[in-house]
Amino acid sequence: MLFKMRNFFSTAKLTWTSKQLLRQFWYGPPAQMNVHLKGRDLLTLQNYTADELKYLLWMASDLKQRIKHKGEYLPLMQGKSLAMIFEKRSTRTRLSAETGFALLGGHPSFLTTQDIHLGANESLTDTARVLSSMTNAILARVYKHDDLDLMTKEATIPIINGLSDLYHPLQILADYLTLQEHYGGLNGLTITWIGDGNNVLHSIMMSAAKMGMHLHIATPKGFEPDLRITKITEQYSREYSTKLLLTTDPLEAADGANVLVTDTWISMGQEEEKKERLKAFQGYQITMQTAKSAASNWTFLHCLPRKPEEVDDEVFYSPRSLVFQEAENRKWTIMAVMVSLLTDYSPRLQKPTF
Repeated sequence: MLFKMRNFFSTAKLTWTSKQLLRQFWYGPPAQMNVHLKGRDLLTLQNYTADELKYLLWMASDLKQRIKHKGEYLPLMQGKSLAMIFEKRSTRTRLSAETGFALLGGHPSFLTTQDIHLGANESLTDTARVLSSMTNAILARVYKHDDLDLMTKEATIPIINGLSDLYHPLQILADYLTLQEHYGGLNGLTITWIGDGNNVLHSIMMSAAKMGMHLHIATPKGFEPDLRITKITEQYSREYSTKLLLTTDPLEAADGANVLVTDTWISMGQEEEKKERLKAFQGYQITMQTAKSAASNWTFLHCLPRKPEEVDDEVFYSPRSLVFQEAENRKWTIMAVMVSLLTDYSPRLQKPTF
């Protein structure tokens, strides 16, 4: 009898709401964690606690499992719209947000500076207020982080940082989900960053210790991370009893690393500095020689797009490289952010061990 009723549940043409109620009858209520993110902004991972970061990763795992692996339809964004402001071009951020929001039943609107009056014929303040009246959230990929701060003051809907000169939080959530899937947990891992002290590194610095991860950073002189962010990272390291190393020696940083990470040495807007930067970063390319200093279970991450001077083909295309899994996970983590900030949905999947 139970089998027949469960079979009916899985095959009957029921409304999505009815199916959710039946799921709770058969499988119990959704798993709970004392985290409430609805209505929040996501500008930097500094503003999120360890439990909140874990919740976002849990949500991403839940959505990936239910939608990708089980083929379920979850129209959690039905009736909602997302304004996507992009001052910079993008592949992964745009596609992950646009396809992810649509997959959840919502309507994403892609807006460049050529499409709207942002900063030209209309102030950022006015734009934020107008979009607040027409959409449910704003994802903005901007040059200046200060623009995001202003937007949060003027908007009445959640603002999500799709990248700024200071931070790239959505990328790091995808990185952590990838490592969670590969290693089965994050606590105790050592992440080594070899490269520029940029926005991607800053987001790692604002979150790694909260997840129980040690952090080694190797940057050339003159290309260190922001000093204010470094001071906060040192505080986090003491608070969470993790190790923090800052050096100019890539091999010293790679010693004992579980994860080797790098990024572009020349970001958008830095093209005029190319010659100077290539000279400064000589010796910073990640190769199998670099990996000899790492732990036996080392893996490699890069947020893409990648250039050969940053990491050679032998590492980039090796079985140790998780870059394409990492790229896909941008979609599931950004969907988790949208669902967490805009709905009351809670994960059904058993909470992972972090």
